[in-house]
Amino acid sequence: MKEVKGNVKKFLSRFYRQREIEDHEDIFALGFVNSLFAMQLVMFIEKEFNIKIDNKDLNFENFRTIDSIVAFVDARST
Repeated sequence: MKEVKGNVKKFLSRFYRQREIEDHEDIFALGFVNSLFAMQLVMFIEKEFNIKIDNKDLNFENFRTIDSIVAFVDARST
């Protein structure tokens, strides 16, 4: 889980260098996400963690925070 969290934080830091996002912060509410970034995030998760994200998985709750992303990856990896 720590490796997943570290990889997600590293990915996000490439886009948001001016601010470190806390694990529980809602990246949508903070205004950090636009449609292009959302697609980049989904593609990163698929490639980085070898996970196929189906349309039914494209729920904001799965990608809203670093913690929720890590939980989603963990659930899909088992």
